[in-house]
Amino acid sequence: MTTITVHADKPGARINPKMWGVFFEDINFGADGGLFAELVKNRSFAFPDPLTGWHKLSPSKACGEVAILSDDPFDAHHPHYLRLQSQGTDVFGVANEGFRGMGVKAGEAYHLALRLRALVATPSLRIALYGENGALLEQVELRNLAAGWEMRSVVLRPSATDAKAKLYLLVVGAGTLDIDFVSLFPENTWKRRPGGLRADMVQALADLKPGFLRFPGGCIVEGSELDKRYQWKNTIGPVEDRPLLINRWNYEFLHRPAPDYFQSFGLGFFEYFQLCEDIGAAPMPIINCGMACQFNSGELVAISELDPFIRDALDLIEFANGPAKSEWGGKRAAMGHSAPFNLTMLGIGNEQWGPQYIERLAPFVAALRAKHPEIQLIASAGPEPADERFHYLWPKFRDLAVDIIDEHCYARPDWFFDNTHRYDSYDRKGPKVFFGEYAAQSDKMVSVNNVNSLECALAEAAYMTGLERNADVVVMASYAPLFAHREAWQWTPDLIWVDNLSLVRTANYYVQQLFMHHRGDAVLPVDVFGTASGRIFASAARDDATGEIIVKIVHPDAVPGHANIILPGVAPVQASQIVVSCASAMDHNSFAEPEKVAPVRSTVAVVGTNVALQLRPQSLTVLRIKVR
Repeated sequence: MTTITVHADKPGARINPKMWGVFFEDINFGADGGLFAELVKNRSFAFPDPLTGWHKLSPSKACGEVAILSDDPFDAHHPHYLRLQSQGTDVFGVANEGFRGMGVKAGEAYHLALRLRALVATPSLRIALYGENGALLEQVELRNLAAGWEMRSVVLRPSATDAKAKLYLLVVGAGTLDIDFVSLFPENTWKRRPGGLRADMVQALADLKPGFLRFPGGCIVEGSELDKRYQWKNTIGPVEDRPLLINRWNYEFLHRPAPDYFQSFGLGFFEYFQLCEDIGAAPMPIINCGMACQFNSGELVAISELDPFIRDALDLIEFANGPAKSEWGGKRAAMGHSAPFNLTMLGIGNEQWGPQYIERLAPFVAALRAKHPEIQLIASAGPEPADERFHYLWPKFRDLAVDIIDEHCYARPDWFFDNTHRYDSYDRKGPKVFFGEYAAQSDKMVSVNNVNSLECALAEAAYMTGLERNADVVVMASYAPLFAHREAWQWTPDLIWVDNLSLVRTANYYVQQLFMHHRGDAVLPVDVFGTASGRIFASAARDDATGEIIVKIVHPDAVPGHANIILPGVAPVQASQIVVSCASAMDHNSFAEPEKVAPVRSTVAVVGTNVALQLRPQSLTVLRIKVR
C-alpha cells in the first residue's frame, strides 16, 4: 500500500495559467500538406523544379506541349507559370498529385481557383478529380476564357471519399492556355475561412486547451544557412506575394529525404496569431538572433550588422500589439484584425549556445528592454539539459536578467523517470524555466524506430508531476514535435499523426490533455510513502473555481498498485478519476487502433477521511476530490 499525503491546508506556489502549451514547427509536413489546408502542391510552379508535383497527361491521340515560362506573369512575386499547348486531337494537360495524394470527402465542397488566360484560339479547360484507382470523382469545364490574366473559380463536389485523389487540368480543343496559382481548398476549413486551416487538426489543438502556442519553430527559425532562415515579414500580406522558401527538413536527414518539402507560407505569422486567438493560447513567437543552426553551418551575423534582426523583433511586437494607425499594426489591420493580438512574450533564438549566442543576445535584450519592457524575453539553453553548453549559458542569462530560459531534452524514458526532482534544487531567485521541447524516445533520438508508446507517455507524465510541483520555477512546458504526416515524416515520435483524411491522438496527447484540463491554480505539497508496489510519482493542486483537489499519480510498473490518499485539514466528499492505461508498456495508438490508449472515467470510493485508490498497471490517474 502506498500512502499519498496531500497537504491541502498548505497551498504553495501559484501555477501559471499558461503552464502547459504546444509547440508547432513545420516539420513532418506539418504546415504545407498538414495544418495549412491547401491540397495543391507547388501551386505557383515556384519550386526549383517548377513541375514538381505536376505530371504531364497525354493520351495516345493527344498532341501537345507543356512548358514553364516567366515572361508577362500575372504576379512578379511568382514569375513562373504553366503553358499548355494542344493541337486538339484529344484532351491534353497535367495532373497534380497533392501531398502524398489529396484527401477528399464525398459530397463536400472544394473550392478551386486559378489564374488563367487563353492566348491562341478558344479552348476550354476541363478540371477533374480522379481517385486513387482512376475513378472520376468530379469534373467541370471552364469556357469563354479571356485573352488576359483573370482569376477563375469553381466548386468541386467529389462523388466518393478518397485519400489519394489527384487534380487534373485538361485542355479541350486546339489552342494555348497559360495557368498559374492553382489552388484547391476544402470549404470545411477551420471556422470555414477561405484558404484556411485543416479543421480536424485545429480541433485537436483546441481540444487540448493549451495555455500557449510556440511558433514557427524550432530549427527552421535558424535555417541551415542564414538565407534559409524564417523571416516573418515574408509570411504576411496577400498569399500571392509570399515568397517560397525551402524547408530545412527537405535535406536534413540522409535517411528521410523530402525533396518536395518547401514553405509556401500560406500559414504565416498572421495566421499563427489568429490560431492562438482561436484556441485561447498565448502567442509565443521565436525570432532569429543572427545565427544559423549550429548543427549545420553555424553562420553568424556580425555584431555590427545585427540592427536589421533587432528591427525585425521590434517590428514584430508592433505588428502584434501596435495600433492600427502604426506602420506594422496597420499591416495587421489590413489583413482583417484591427485589434491587437496581445503578445506578451518573445523567444530570441532556438537551441543556440556558446559565447557567440550571448554576444548576440545582449543587444537584443538591451533594445527590447528599452522599447518594450512589458514583453517577457525567452532565451535558449541549448539542445541538451545538462551538458557543458547548458552550464555555460545559465550564469550568463542571470547576468542579462533574461526572464525565462528555454530548456530542451529528448531522451529515453528512464531519463524522465529519474529526473522528476530536477527542479527541486533550482535557484528560486533566478530566471524562470520553460521546458520548451521534450519527448521520451522509445529507441533513441532521430531513430526511425521510435514509437509513441504508453511507456514514453507515462515517463513524460512522471516528469510533468515534477514540473508541476516546482511551479514557482517552471512556468511553461511543451511537448515536441506536434504534428507528423504518416507518409511524409522526418522525425518521430510526434504528438498527433495525420494522413490526408484523419488523425490519431497518441497516448502522449492524452497525457498532455489531462494535465491541461486539470491544471489547478495552486500547488499542494505531496508526500509519498511505502512504494512497495513499485514506482509512484505524484503531484497535487487546488482548483480555485471548484474548490476541488486534483491529484495526478503515475504508476508505470506492470503490476497493480494500491494508494491511500490522505488529506489533512479537509474532509473528502466525493472523488472521480480519469485513467490512461493499457495492457503493455509498448502499446500505442495507430490509424488501425486510434483509441487503444485513451482516458477512461470512473468514480472512486471515499472511506472516512481518506480516498482509497486502485492503481492500474502502467497508468496515469488524475483524481479530482470534492472536499469540505
